Amino acid sequence: MQLIDYIVLILYFVGMIAVGLWAMKRVKNQEDYFMGGRGFGKLLQTFAAFGAGTGAHEPVMVGKTAWTSGLSGVWSALMWLFVTPVYWITAVWYRRMRHLTLGDWFVERYESRSMGVAYTLFAIVFYMFYLSTMFSAVAKFSVPLLGFEEGLFGYDLKYTLVPIIAAVVILYGVLGGLAAAYWTDLIQGLFIIILSVLLIPYGLWSIAETFGGPGETGLMDGFRIMHERVSADCFSLFSGPSSGEFPLPFIISLSLISIVGVVVQPHFIATGGGSAKTEKEARIGLVVGNFLKRLCTVGWALTALIALALLAGSAEIAEDPDRVWGVAAREILGPMKLGLVGLMLACLLAAMMSSADTYMIVTSALVVRNVYAPYINSDAGEKKYVQVGRLTGLVIIVGAAFIAMTYANVFGQFKMAIELPILFAAPFWLGMYWRRVNRFAVWGTIATSLMVFFVLPVVVPKLTNLSENQNLAITTNLVTKTLVRPATESDIAKHEAWVAAGDELKQKIADSSDKEEKDELKLKLKKLGDPPPIARVGESIEITVKSGGQPVYWTELIPEGELSKELVSRVDDDGMQVTTERWIGQQKGAGSLKIDFLLYGLMGVDLSNANKATLETLRLPTRLLLPFVVLFLLSLVTPRGSKPALDRYFAKMNTPVQPDPEADEEALELAFRDPAIAKQRKLFPNSDWEFVRPTKMDVTGFVLSCVVCGLIIALLMWLAGIGA
Repeated sequence: MQLIDYIVLILYFVGMIAVGLWAMKRVKNQEDYFMGGRGFGKLLQTFAAFGAGTGAHEPVMVGKTAWTSGLSGVWSALMWLFVTPVYWITAVWYRRMRHLTLGDWFVERYESRSMGVAYTLFAIVFYMFYLSTMFSAVAKFSVPLLGFEEGLFGYDLKYTLVPIIAAVVILYGVLGGLAAAYWTDLIQGLFIIILSVLLIPYGLWSIAETFGGPGETGLMDGFRIMHERVSADCFSLFSGPSSGEFPLPFIISLSLISIVGVVVQPHFIATGGGSAKTEKEARIGLVVGNFLKRLCTVGWALTALIALALLAGSAEIAEDPDRVWGVAAREILGPMKLGLVGLMLACLLAAMMSSADTYMIVTSALVVRNVYAPYINSDAGEKKYVQVGRLTGLVIIVGAAFIAMTYANVFGQFKMAIELPILFAAPFWLGMYWRRVNRFAVWGTIATSLMVFFVLPVVVPKLTNLSENQNLAITTNLVTKTLVRPATESDIAKHEAWVAAGDELKQKIADSSDKEEKDELKLKLKKLGDPPPIARVGESIEITVKSGGQPVYWTELIPEGELSKELVSRVDDDGMQVTTERWIGQQKGAGSLKIDFLLYGLMGVDLSNANKATLETLRLPTRLLLPFVVLFLLSLVTPRGSKPALDRYFAKMNTPVQPDPEADEEALELAFRDPAIAKQRKLFPNSDWEFVRPTKMDVTGFVLSCVVCGLIIALLMWLAGIGA
């Protein structure tokens, strides 16, 4: 980075803090701080949903998966595309709740203050782990741009960078509340859009200038040369050897579990529509904001393909594919010395900070509303509540930064954060539509989900000797797919990069005198894997894709002695040779036990032929259905909630929000006095089910959203096909 890059970065930080100081003067009470006075229109709601839903880890993640799996790697982030039409329906819920937090909703719906506390604890854990992945992603992205790996006092750069980022988020978010978060989200949203498209034209020009002939310097030349340098299977969205990581059933299962779980993510009460002026602003903001994110994802995938054509020979990326985005930004933008590298780093920081500020404020609102006010100081004034909210927000960011600096398993943290909403998803969905659901059934469901999915997998192995059971120590079959195709220039460059990275790591191992450092370097050397094939351009090469070998019932298996391979089958499948083998030998279970997979074993289902994506897909039925089944059955045998409370709640949820607060209060009072008014749209008037007839706007918006999903996929495939 040049001096101008650091100037751009400093100006960005100063600007964000200034917004926080400006917004602080407008904060008078809890609604101002936690909901911005519920006065946000379409523009701010759009960028709030866009900013909160776009994390810094996503461009980095798409860059890595597209580098390793081709265009199909985009599904690591684009899996949320098919969730977006559902937002057109759910946005109305958050606005009609008329609450400051989702914890308030659980308290009202189930008449239980303690449930608000439980939801608050969930939110704290969820956001600390979720934000920690973003801090880690920013630190990893920054290394190639900054040009050094050590920070202050010789420690890893993340120990310097993460606290600085956390401090800036705290300053503007804690001071200004949701209004500051939304205005900075608007600014940072524009930065994220720049992040998503900035490298595309410059990258294509760079490809043309580097590898093109005389006069080949245009964008179309860049597209054509990109296709010449990268093999055709890397441009396949759904099929081809590289797409095995994200097959269609896996994409569908991820979309379904995302639909179920995303609605109880704590920030949705704000960005999902609760802070909007009206229901229309809530819907448009949430849906358009998320479609903006999907369009940015298209840009990230195209950027990764450009990097694959331009930087296939990078030993730095060969050693660590997480650095694709950072290396690409440095190599493409750095030589211009226009401050664009600093702008790119500011853009990624924007992606992280626009999420962190909203998460921090929403969590602090939960603590104030559901813990401090009801249990500690119910007589505090508005000024005191806002003060407690600011202090709580500070704790959330500090906690996330601490996890990012002390835990190494970033993807494990991210996976845990994504699965945590299972605890509250079924109570939310059924509670929204079925009167029979009550707090006793909800507590039973939360306890069951917590035990089956989070506690028993860790506790059971420690209390039993199941780890020695060889019937559980099985892995999926090892599958080797071999395809013969002409070598491209990227194939040759990848081989050279693999050799260079390996030589560099071997030299570092030889020079190091620290055992821990040596072990870490040896692990990196092992992760390089087998060498890419070597040949001249156009010569036939064998592309080998290996998969399988994942433990079925454990997260990890430790060999006890030597393992050998046994051939299961070898067949030719449409010109591709597929060899299937399995491990033979004693292994010991380690890590967590997959309790839900034991059910498949008891039913006699053979999972040895399943691949990694299939195993992940098979996690869906238990996680998706079990909580709903348990909640439904428990609701039938436990006491109902009180009729007055249920009548009041459903009357409110079936009363559209009026733009004028006084008119809205009058409409609510009328509905409370005569609940029959709100029942007029019920599909089943004399039942406990609260489904209502959809309006014309409901149907039109949902259908149009589905059409946009198809258009985004078509756009991605069209862009990837230019120059083919």
